[in-house]
Amino acid sequence: MAAKLRKGDKVVVLAGKDKGKEGTISSIDPKANKAIVDGVNMAIRHTRQSQTSQGGRLPKAMPIELSNLSYLDTNGKATRIGFKIEKDKKVRIAKSTGDVIDA
Repeated sequence: MAAKLRKGDKVVVLAGKDKGKEGTISSIDPKANKAIVDGVNMAIRHTRQSQTSQGGRLPKAMPIELSNLSYLDTNGKATRIGFKIEKDKKVRIAKSTGDVIDA
């Protein structure tokens, strides 16, 4: 099945401790069905000090399930994504408005 959410998409979190937060997808793992969203699902990573980097407690974005994310439309609301064939090319469309997401 084709990926509905891609790297660089603006999304909103639908469920979990960060419900309602918005962010941009920085990486995606289709096999695990998870994505890393900037500023969402943060965890504290304890690192030891080395010669090159300062140690301490560093915040790190953890993966979040794709089913808990929804695409943010141009009007700023969460929408589902569908597919349409335009000029022999398969494109993603927003279900709420019908706008083409990737040109």
